Amino acid sequence: MVKIAFNSPFAQKDEPKKEAAEALVADKDPEIATHGGGSSSGRCLLTLLGLAFILAGVVVGGACIYKYFMPKTCSYFQHKVYRGEMCYFENENRDRAVEPYFLPIAEEADIREDDNIAIIDVPVPKFSDSDPAAIVHDFDRLLTAYLDLQLGNCYVIPLNTSIVMPPRNLMDLFAKLATGSYLPQTYLVREEMVVTEEIDNVSDLGIFIYQLCVGKETFRLQRRDQITGLQKRSVENCHSIRHFENSFVVETKICQQ
Repeated sequence: MVKIAFNSPFAQKDEPKKEAAEALVADKDPEIATHGGGSSSGRCLLTLLGLAFILAGVVVGGACIYKYFMPKTCSYFQHKVYRGEMCYFENENRDRAVEPYFLPIAEEADIREDDNIAIIDVPVPKFSDSDPAAIVHDFDRLLTAYLDLQLGNCYVIPLNTSIVMPPRNLMDLFAKLATGSYLPQTYLVREEMVVTEEIDNVSDLGIFIYQLCVGKETFRLQRRDQITGLQKRSVENCHSIRHFENSFVVETKICQQ
């Protein structure tokens, strides 16, 4: 028996297409293949550069924001701190024939002339019963704040420019005291303050006083000689802070009923 075989016309048509596709794959330009891999590496490089620029922008932007918002709230130790010491005698000794007995007093001062601020640190005294304190003199707002470190209370009063030197003069004074060769023997000036009211919100007192007094009981003071009427001193609780922001020593007595 003779077998007759024939090819389908559709198979004949598909076979040339298959051969043509195989020829295209075999003849593919190697430079094109190489170019595709290089394009992928370039995209990765651009992505990394973009991320680097974004990170640099975040760092620089954060530094600028910190510099803008934090110049007045930076750490106490980022400024030059002066240390000075004086010797003083009580006023009562002036009229006596005996030789006056001088008491030493030391302070540290952070004086920021650009901010118009003086920050005084009064350590625990060695030869008097006054309290240690931190004091802020704000010459822009014309306010003084005392933080009694023994009581933990803050007291705010208008700045007395007749007692407190301006920052430049105060800096010159402490610069001389810091040399150790200038040790003045001076006298004591007394002032007496009375608590008049409690301050509920210290955010309106400036950033420096806010930092000193935030979270603490804060009171407004008035000088006793400026208060009219009878003052019942017998029922008052008084504490003293001895400090100097001039060529003499001041005892600030704070009384509260």
